[in-house]
Amino acid sequence: MKALSIAASGMMAQQRRTEVVANNLANMNTSGYQKRRTEFNDLIYKFNPRANSVSSKSGDLVPGGVHSGLGVKMAAVYRVNEAGTAKQTGNKFDMAIQGEGFFQVQLPNGEIGYTRDGSFQVNENAQLVSHDGFIIQPGIIIPPNTTDVTISVGGTVQAKIAGTDTPVNAGTVQLALFANPGGLDAVGNNLFLATDRSGAANQVNPGAGGSGAVMQGFVESSNVNAIEEISALIKAERAYSMNAKVLTTADQMMATRR
Repeated sequence: MKALSIAASGMMAQQRRTEVVANNLANMNTSGYQKRRTEFNDLIYKFNPRANSVSSKSGDLVPGGVHSGLGVKMAAVYRVNEAGTAKQTGNKFDMAIQGEGFFQVQLPNGEIGYTRDGSFQVNENAQLVSHDGFIIQPGIIIPPNTTDVTISVGGTVQAKIAGTDTPVNAGTVQLALFANPGGLDAVGNNLFLATDRSGAANQVNPGAGGSGAVMQGFVESSNVNAIEEISALIKAERAYSMNAKVLTTADQMMATRR
């Protein structure tokens, strides 16, 4: 009886869907997090051959053969590339991207990671770093005795030094654009790595080349909608329950046959 394996595949698919929704809800307060969605495909169909038969209506043939579905499988888990709302923090080093693009940080192994999380601060070497201590690329050094920092929408960082009236240019924040941002490899901690699917990074100044401008003193909230996720969770639970009912019914039918 194929109903057992079909129902089991449905239960496994809904379990995975529930895990994805749970991860979205767990990260709804994670800055720059982009929600995930699951996609499913039906499995191959089994063809049961049967000869054509003649209909009671003169000259009509009833086509033979039956195509039976064998269940469902998870096709992909994709990331929804929609920007979250900008949340004001009051930290002069925080930045939110209004549009496309990713901040670039250097990882301990020398690779470049990409993130939408603009929570930045200054380390002991006066370098602008992420909250994990990864140095923003290209590097930005805040001069000593700086009393105030201004970051323009184009990414220019200017520092006002005590005893001077003219701000000092400390560098420019650059963003990375990708031909297919959905192809980036998520590695955790709000970080992504470039892959063959995403294409190479195209470094541009904020507001140029199709990238978004940056907002100083803001960070991007996640794009998770709690109501949508709870609704998806209820749908997954009901689908799981219906598949479980099929499994129970098939088992009862097999017991009756025995």
